[in-house]
Amino acid sequence: MSILSGKNILLGITAGIAAYKTASLVRLFVKSGAHVKVVMTPASKDFITPLTLSTLSKNPVYSSFVNEDDDNAVWNSHVDLGLWADLFVIAPATANTLSKMANGGCDNLLLTTYLSAKCPVYFAPAMDLDMYKHQSTLHTFKVLNSYGNIMVPATSGELASGLVGEGRMAEPEDIVSFIENDILQKLPLKGKKVLITAGPTHEAIDPVRFIGNHSSGKMGFEIAKASANLGAEVILITGPTHQKIQHSLIQVIPVISASDMYNEVHKYFENSDIAILSAAVADYKPKEAASQKIKKNETTLTIELEKTKDILASLGAIKKNQFLVGFALETNDELENAKDKLKRKNLNLIVLNSLNDTGAGFKSDTNKVTFIDDEYTVTVFQLKSKADVANDLLNKILEQINA
Repeated sequence: MSILSGKNILLGITAGIAAYKTASLVRLFVKSGAHVKVVMTPASKDFITPLTLSTLSKNPVYSSFVNEDDDNAVWNSHVDLGLWADLFVIAPATANTLSKMANGGCDNLLLTTYLSAKCPVYFAPAMDLDMYKHQSTLHTFKVLNSYGNIMVPATSGELASGLVGEGRMAEPEDIVSFIENDILQKLPLKGKKVLITAGPTHEAIDPVRFIGNHSSGKMGFEIAKASANLGAEVILITGPTHQKIQHSLIQVIPVISASDMYNEVHKYFENSDIAILSAAVADYKPKEAASQKIKKNETTLTIELEKTKDILASLGAIKKNQFLVGFALETNDELENAKDKLKRKNLNLIVLNSLNDTGAGFKSDTNKVTFIDDEYTVTVFQLKSKADVANDLLNKILEQINA
């Protein structure tokens, strides 16, 4: 999954021959999981049709303040478009449009939207060699950069005039890659390695039966996604679960038993910056697992259990500079038990949730949690989606490691 997944991208198209490439650019944005809307200058419609872009983006294309073809004229609000966008990408960006952007010109919908946008703005210049090298254009680039806009550098190649040189718009694949890399470089967990455990473990009784629990793994998977979206390289070690995730920054390692999880966690912990152990690991396992299916011969069956290795405590005992987070699922004396676990296992933070709270715990898409840090500061949250809980957790971790 791309870092652009789920983002609202507004693509601004101006009247340059490179506008024909924007069909591919829209498709790449959509393929990355982004939501795309297109705003065009009136003259750019001579180079590519709104119908093509509307079909590819699955959204109406905007080019004027009023949809004049409608029986009932509809106002296209540049303010709404600017507020909708998480990113505004202007490609191709002609010398004319760039000059107007630098000087506050707003004689079309694209330019008024630019002046209203609160999001990062990327622009990909496209013009002939002499125009690209002109002092006024170079000055425009400096002014736009001083405003915080981000330039996707033009490349060298054959230009529409027949000249060969700088001024050719970057290829759509390169524009997407540039934006992804730029976003990643600015994310707060860029360069950090985050180790996460998720799901239950299954402890074999015989080849067909096991001891397990009701954990779905949803919480751990949401934490992995939130970590990757902040730029972290994520190792997600997960017990048996139906959860799926695809992200270029997430490596998924499936395991079955508590012993498997212990071994995999210890492979990666030393090189991790943050470890978040949200898995519901079995506390006990059968002392001996039968090699053949146990037959139903007796009225009762006795299985001798032994403790599994305590993964969280083992990491707390060896941690150096790692930030270690544990989870506590309690049914009584919740705060006292969580604080005790925080201290005994040498954690930096513990996430407490109670089975007494409706909508919290296993299987649900929601959770109600309390954070307790190593200074015993307690932060209580209301019921939220597990995705929101994951974001709250990452914000809390960032707050503590940057303190």
